[in-house]
Parts: sequence; structure tokens; C-alpha cells
Amino acid sequence: MKVCIISSSPRRKGNSALLCEQFAKGAKEAGHEVEIIHLSQYEMQPCFACEYCRHHDHVCVRKDDADKVISKMIAADVWVLATPCYFYSVSAQMKLLIDRFFAREYEVREDKKRRQVYYIVTSGAKGMDQMNGVMESLRGFIKVLRTIDEAGVIDGTGAFQLGDIAHHPAYIQAYEMGKNCH
Repeated sequence: MKVCIISSSPRRKGNSALLCEQFAKGAKEAGHEVEIIHLSQYEMQPCFACEYCRHHDHVCVRKDDADKVISKMIAADVWVLATPCYFYSVSAQMKLLIDRFFAREYEVREDKKRRQVYYIVTSGAKGMDQMNGVMESLRGFIKVLRTIDEAGVIDGTGAFQLGDIAHHPAYIQAYEMGKNCH
């Protein structure tokens, strides 16, 4: 199985990025092919909402890295969407990716292949009640695509300082979910 992990933290070793590494470690040990994509290393511009893609075979008028990332996601069997919580929502990097999926959403909708999605969410605040906006954004995106099933949520709330997550229950949970993903 191909596992595509989207790390949207602007910090390469941020708490959500560390959970991505743990998920990847477990998935690799289970024999899966794994790629972690750090969105901060890709150039993506906002969607113009010009609808050029709707009339040109799902090709976006923007010429940046979004299509490359989206193609990797479409080729995968399992997605992991990881984001820190910033002001009760997903990171800017994750929001850009979600919006840029507009050009290619029908490829996923019309695909007969079912995929699984796992969510990794982190926040300095404690408790998932602080994550309503994050989860609504992520689940809303997946709902539009229609062919992806939620497989799990890794709750990394309450990890404020860089590296706090290494001593958090989510650290082991991410590894175990990666090892048991299907």
C-alpha cells in the first residue's frame, strides 16, 4: 500500500511533523510504501477561482507545486493529513492545498478506488474541543471528495513547546496507527 503523509507545519521538526514521522515509522515497519510531504518545502499559490480547470481537463492555470503534491495523493491508498491548530483552524499551508484540490476533486470523486484518511492534529491548548474548526475543515474537505473513509484521529493537543509531543500519548498512538493502517 502507498501511504502519503501531508505535513502542513511550517516547522520541519514541529509537533505535528514529529507525529508524521512516527506514523511513517509504523507504516514502513508494516511493509507499506511511505512518503512524507512537507508542504513548507513546496511552492503553492492560492486558487484564483477562475474555473479554467473546469474547462481544461482538470489542469490548473497556476504553474507551481500543487499539482505535484495532489498527484502523489491521488496515487496513494492512505492519506495522513497533519496540521497544527492556528487560531482554531488548519495551517495556511494545509488550507492552500485543500483549496487547490478544486482543480482535481472530480478525479477522486469519480475514482472507484476507496482510500483511507487519518488526521493528525496538534495544539498548545488541551482537548479536542479546541479543535472544532480544524476538524470541520479537514472533514469538510474529505466529505466533498466522497470516496475517502476516515480511519482515525491522532490527538496531539496540549503539546505547546517544540518537542513536547515526544512525551505525549499521541506519539505512541501515531506509531501504532501507522503500523495498523490498512
